[in-house]
Amino acid sequence: MKNPKLISAFIALIVLFGCEKKTDIQPAKKDQPLINYVNTFIGTGGHGHTYPGATLPYGMMQLSPDTRLEGWDGCSGYHYSDSYIYGFSHTHLSGTGISDYGDVLLMPTNEHNFHNGADGKKGYRAHFSHDNEVAEPGYYKVHLDSTNIVVELTVSKRSGIHKYQFPSSENQFVILDLVHRDKVLDAKIDKISNTEIVGYRHSEAWAKDQRLFFAIKTSHPFNDMLQSPPETGMPGARRSSLTFINPNNEPIIIKIGISAVDIEGARKNLEAEIGNKDFETVKKEAQDYWEKQLEKIVIESDDLNKKTNFYSALYHTMIAPNRYQDVDGRYRGMDLEIHNADFDYYTVFSLWDTYRAAHPLYTIIEQEKTNDFINTFLAKYDEGGIMPMWDLAGNYTDCMIGYHAVPVIADAYLKGIRGYDTEKAFEAMKHSATRDKFGLEAYKKYGFIPVDEESESVSKTLEYAYDDWTIAQMAKDMGKTEDYKTYIQRAQFYKNVFDPETKFMRGRFRNTWFAPFDPYEVNFNYTEANSWQYSFYVPQDISGFINLLGGKDKLEAQLDELFSAKTETSGREQSDITGLIGQYAHGNEPSHHMAYLYNFVNKPHKTQEKVHQILTELYKNEPDGVSGNEDCGQMSAWYVLSSMGFYSVTPGSNEYIIGTPLFDKATINLENGKQFKMMANNLSDTNIYIESVKLNGKSLEHTFIKHSDIIVEGTLEFNMTNQPSTWGTKEGTEPKTEITDHRILPSPFIAKGDITFRDSTEVVLGTSEKEAKIYYAIDSDDFKLYEAPFTISKDCKVKLYSEKGDLKSPVLTTPFFKIDPNLSITLESEFANQYSAGGNDALIDGIRSTKNYRTGSWQGYHDQDLVAIVDLGQQKPINTISINFLQDQGAWIFYPTEVQCLVSKDNKNFKALPSQKIDASNRNSELEIKTVEFKIPKTEYKYVKIIAKKMGELPEWHLGYPLDGRSWIFVDEISIK
Repeated sequence: MKNPKLISAFIALIVLFGCEKKTDIQPAKKDQPLINYVNTFIGTGGHGHTYPGATLPYGMMQLSPDTRLEGWDGCSGYHYSDSYIYGFSHTHLSGTGISDYGDVLLMPTNEHNFHNGADGKKGYRAHFSHDNEVAEPGYYKVHLDSTNIVVELTVSKRSGIHKYQFPSSENQFVILDLVHRDKVLDAKIDKISNTEIVGYRHSEAWAKDQRLFFAIKTSHPFNDMLQSPPETGMPGARRSSLTFINPNNEPIIIKIGISAVDIEGARKNLEAEIGNKDFETVKKEAQDYWEKQLEKIVIESDDLNKKTNFYSALYHTMIAPNRYQDVDGRYRGMDLEIHNADFDYYTVFSLWDTYRAAHPLYTIIEQEKTNDFINTFLAKYDEGGIMPMWDLAGNYTDCMIGYHAVPVIADAYLKGIRGYDTEKAFEAMKHSATRDKFGLEAYKKYGFIPVDEESESVSKTLEYAYDDWTIAQMAKDMGKTEDYKTYIQRAQFYKNVFDPETKFMRGRFRNTWFAPFDPYEVNFNYTEANSWQYSFYVPQDISGFINLLGGKDKLEAQLDELFSAKTETSGREQSDITGLIGQYAHGNEPSHHMAYLYNFVNKPHKTQEKVHQILTELYKNEPDGVSGNEDCGQMSAWYVLSSMGFYSVTPGSNEYIIGTPLFDKATINLENGKQFKMMANNLSDTNIYIESVKLNGKSLEHTFIKHSDIIVEGTLEFNMTNQPSTWGTKEGTEPKTEITDHRILPSPFIAKGDITFRDSTEVVLGTSEKEAKIYYAIDSDDFKLYEAPFTISKDCKVKLYSEKGDLKSPVLTTPFFKIDPNLSITLESEFANQYSAGGNDALIDGIRSTKNYRTGSWQGYHDQDLVAIVDLGQQKPINTISINFLQDQGAWIFYPTEVQCLVSKDNKNFKALPSQKIDASNRNSELEIKTVEFKIPKTEYKYVKIIAKKMGELPEWHLGYPLDGRSWIFVDEISIK
């Protein structure tokens, strides 16, 4: 007979273990419409550069108020600190660091006036208060205090509606301003009837030739359309004033369609999307569209601010890139010609920012659009000859660095998103990597970019190396073995800018390390950053980076120092470096992966601490709630991914590194109809540490998940605690990116030795590769093994390379220059460390500079006169004295206003030669070098004194004038014959 107690116990065990494996996580549910949690004012204060107006996801039209006409914090046209609205224009950029757009301004007013009032005089601008302002996804409303007019705005993808309620039926005017903001190249307004206007506006700003066409229809007739008089330098530019006939004082409705193609395109867009629909219908459609978009990720939390931050961030990831195509499929390409496409074509790709987190987020929640984005890249490649770096309205801006359309394609391809011609995509990727612009010629030749050949050399070397790694991964998957070898080797070029002594990534100046070195210094070797903020940028080979540092403990210590370092930077003022925790700068993208690097050294609790700190301290539910510029969704994408508990440290690896969740529940609703559900048990403000994780009901020991884990459908369950745990601390549980194929040998460097010297200089060679042998040769001598320092006492060229086993580095050549030992210089002014040009003797070293000051060969003096005394060593007959100055007014580098030359035999009594004055404030956009020359009868002197007078305060026309900007003097080579 069977024992019923044993049977019951057996059943209990089955139930127990069955429950252990069961993944009964219910999807997160919304408690009200998600658009209610979006605060579109986040980022409109501080330096966020967002706008609060109405737009649709990835829409062509951004219908928003303009409160600021110029300046860095006016990039989006709106700043929360302002109190006047100039009007409502139809295109805006979100979170950028450069200004453009603001096309076709409309402004209701109660009197005819073409002046905008920016100078304080009477004009059509109107005072407003945030108390009477409402902004929601797809909708904006404001009361204009000066005129008592209520304005409401809503949009479709390419069209919009204005709704104006005037206080009375009298004096109902609307200003149409095409001269607003940017320089107008051409513009025109045509009245078709008393309810219809069409026209165009061609302008120049960040985009050098932006073309926009519009079609306007009004609900009420206007009996007059006054035109402003033509303005000098603005051919065809127009402002118009419409006088409306509205005896019953009904709301005035203005419908407008826009197009980059032509007026007919604008008409078609308006008719197809809005047509006869009323304002409320279009508003409901817009907000329903937004609700559906926001439902792609549903979270649960009792914290209203965190929930608002999340959905505001998700919203901001969806307002760029922007659709740039009419309803009939036509668009204006990068050649400014008209094309047609059967996919959705976009513009505004801020790729240096968005390849890091925004595009990886799109591979999860916007796979169809990711295909469209990549098809857009390939179309731009056909039209303009290269994939975009930062494109805007059919224009290449050549802004920022890298070729980051490449990792976007590779990341999508490797995740199985392939709705485009993959062979053509690979061809375009290789094309981006094989040009000779932006330092690539040197990068390919030497394995790094020398400081003296290209600005921002360290950042470009590091970012090119990562981009090349993504090409290699795609080549490997496609079976392209030679391409894989080429690009996996190039992916290791980061090793050539690693200084083994300081453990930082440094610029290489004629094969020496750029000096003096200060990791806190923001200078021309880095892009919007310093060495602290770029020295961890090796996402493709973190194992190799750990080896260079000397082990995991060394990377951990370096990270600890990063986050605890002083927050001040030195060198150039860089407004983008914000959100500082030590020298971690969350307000700028190169830092975004750093907090997750602790996972790679088996210290995930430190990642959890730092990620939680960033999520809760650097994102706030207020206008100044974003660190730095929002950057077209990148800052927000970091928040969206990180708050769900993971981040894309290395796009192209198909892995997301686990951080710490911020919400009790989160559910990703995928386009394939499946769900990825996440839950955090015991989560609180103190329980930020992960005790254990389950993926699909099974214990997850690794501190990362794969893209396929999300897309296939599944569950991720976190168990939280208030103390660091042992989870993820065992060797083998950490994520790893590692290059093991086709290893390269880093190039050796000159560790000690003056490139310019007097009597002699001792040369010490070094390498970051252990056990590598260094070979060198002087001039035409044979190469020999480097075994000890050697001395140079004359002009020569030193060639060097290294070997280790079968590996050999490229041969590098460094010229050494001997300065006349009797010649010396005393500087009574202090040059900027970042513009030292090699040090004290730079002005007499015989090396001439090019026009590119960013290569470090010019000596720079900020807001001070240059005073230099050259000692010839003995009295010599002098005939000619000359000195070179650089002008690059856009970079605040101006010629001196006066150059004086004095000569002396005893360094006490000086004879002044006739001084030379320069009209330095004369506006000139050309980059030029001026040689100032003094001629004297052959008379013997020992000392020559040069005084160059600063301009100081910048001229009123200069961008830096309102900021109390001060000029630089850049000088090179005092030549005495």
